Amino acid sequence: VQLQASGGGLVQPGDSLRLSCAASGRTFNIYHMGWFRQAPGKEREFVGAVSRSGSTYYRDSVKGRFTISRDNAKNTVYLQMNSLKPEDTAIYYCAADRGATVPDTREWAYDYWGQGTLVTVSS
Repeated sequence: VQLQASGGGLVQPGDSLRLSCAASGRTFNIYHMGWFRQAPGKEREFVGAVSRSGSTYYRDSVKGRFTISRDNAKNTVYLQMNSLKPEDTAIYYCAADRGATVPDTREWAYDYWGQGTLVTVSS
């Protein structure tokens, strides 16, 4: 599976942005899809994920602001980010996990990664 993330950019605090992650191949629907981010000088961290069945999971700091969805017909997963804050500034990565149960929050569990897209939140 090859993943291509897009949609990053420079926005102001309070703005919204939607990231997309397009996957190649015909087996997209067997993967849990996760979003991770890495801020300058920090470790990469789990943002959220959507399971094969569409259940979603989020880190506490983005709950209520970020929404993950998937469109299996388009082999695409989305990360809708609202009420963005400067601390959301990071490179955002999508990843695919073929795990057996629910999506993992640990990056080592993910089998495939996109190249990352930069989100900068600044006034």
